[in-house]
Amino acid sequence: MPTVSAHVAHTLARHVSEVFGVMGNGNAYFLDALERSTDVSFTAVRHEAGGVVAADAFHRASGRLAAATATYGAGFTNTLTALAEAVQAHVPLVLVVGDEPTSGPRPWDVDQIALASGVGARTYTVGRTDAAATTAIAVEHALTYRVPTVLAIPYDVATLDAGPVPEAPEPRLPQPLQPAGPFAHATITALARELAAAERPFLLAGRGAWISGGGDALGALADATGAITASTALGRGIFPRGEFDLGVTGGFGADHAMQLVRDADVAVVFGASLNQFTMRFGELFAPGTRVVQVDTSPTATHPHIGRFIRGDADAVARALVDELARLGATPSGWRESVVVPSLRTYERGDGIAPDGRLDPRTVAARIGELLPEDRVVVSDGGHFIGWANMYWPVASPDRMMMIGTAYQSIGLGWPSVPGAVLAKPESTVVLTTGDGGGLMALADLETAVRVARGRGMAVVWNDAAYGAEVNLYGLKGLAREPMLIPQVDFAALATAVGAEGVAVTSIDDLDRLASWTAEPADERRFLVLDCRISTQVIAPYQQEIVRVNS
Repeated sequence: MPTVSAHVAHTLARHVSEVFGVMGNGNAYFLDALERSTDVSFTAVRHEAGGVVAADAFHRASGRLAAATATYGAGFTNTLTALAEAVQAHVPLVLVVGDEPTSGPRPWDVDQIALASGVGARTYTVGRTDAAATTAIAVEHALTYRVPTVLAIPYDVATLDAGPVPEAPEPRLPQPLQPAGPFAHATITALARELAAAERPFLLAGRGAWISGGGDALGALADATGAITASTALGRGIFPRGEFDLGVTGGFGADHAMQLVRDADVAVVFGASLNQFTMRFGELFAPGTRVVQVDTSPTATHPHIGRFIRGDADAVARALVDELARLGATPSGWRESVVVPSLRTYERGDGIAPDGRLDPRTVAARIGELLPEDRVVVSDGGHFIGWANMYWPVASPDRMMMIGTAYQSIGLGWPSVPGAVLAKPESTVVLTTGDGGGLMALADLETAVRVARGRGMAVVWNDAAYGAEVNLYGLKGLAREPMLIPQVDFAALATAVGAEGVAVTSIDDLDRLASWTAEPADERRFLVLDCRISTQVIAPYQQEIVRVNS
């Protein structure tokens, strides 16, 4: 008869297609049931944090529920940094773990419920009679609140006979949040009138707008108002009309584009939290710009917001389009008066920095010219995060994911590759990582190479240092030795696990990327570009941080 572990596996299998993780004593029977009697694919990673990261990336690239698994104790605690990142990033994910037996903790057990709660994740523990129902509840919780949920299987319960697997109900998910309250219609009408009268309207969208499915509605709103558009780093590509889009705002934005944003008289922000980086530490909008925020959060998320509308981005955008049509509004004509694409250009750098190493701007610009158009970019955390966002545009928000930035973490790069590859198997997945984070996650270099094969590649920004710390604290005179890393040969490391490694010490070395891109994916190996760059070139967003901290 089916066991408790089988009940969990079968119920979860109704909602997921992929599970990532590491097998151990606590989840062995769950994985056995998953492999033997469901259609779910299990991808083994080499570190438990990598299982959560891969699942996180799978969700961000596919929009579907993510799933990961680890054993109890050390296996579970290894997931915590990645779990905290997924919580901060609002990723719906179910993490199936082993747990201490119901008879009480053993010497190697820890309070996993408390640890999960400490990073913001709720735990559901299955029993002999309720395993399927509890699994369904965990799935519903993850999808409803867009958070990771831990599903724990006590060690002495895992193999108990639980009888036939019952039919669990489908999750009951909330409907899109419509503008609510007694003045909702009046608020929409007032904003529509304001947009109709605006001479220089501006629309900014973030990941929340993408999650709402608001791309088409926002495009229609931009057309109806004649607005120039832009996005946050996690919303890049959401607006359909690229010829009128300024790209990414904030520290990743091009200087001339960000200057134009300050010319806006009315700005409406959809599904973006307006963090300090997006807002250029408060300087994105001019003091006279009237800023309206549309979001599902209870209140406005930045003090510069003049008016807040609580609602789903897609629903509010559609309501505004309808109201503008009713008012007979005509587009402002602002966007046609500006050659927007010319404002999105970035400095290409000097090729070689004063210290004799490569200028990362030149490297990033050249890589951007050579990458395949059908690409998905996954980013680790570190000083280098600006280069991909500035020089490697993507087609839509599900093709640029920054795993680690929500929790300000590094070391989550390599395992994000398999998650993205399995979500978008026809695209080329490009990892951007640093030498510090790359070393921290080195266990899953093998996973990335094994799963992605010729569908994946990585750019390692190898400056022999923790670049962000050098910029923030080295410039203040703090001891630099703890910030430095001996020069590591990532090209050789990549070769050791079956990839093709290229040490990039001159721009000409990037010619291999051009020929690699031209090869059929099934005939090439995973490519790792080990780019030996200078620490003396500081990314613009880091320059902002240095200025603020000074």
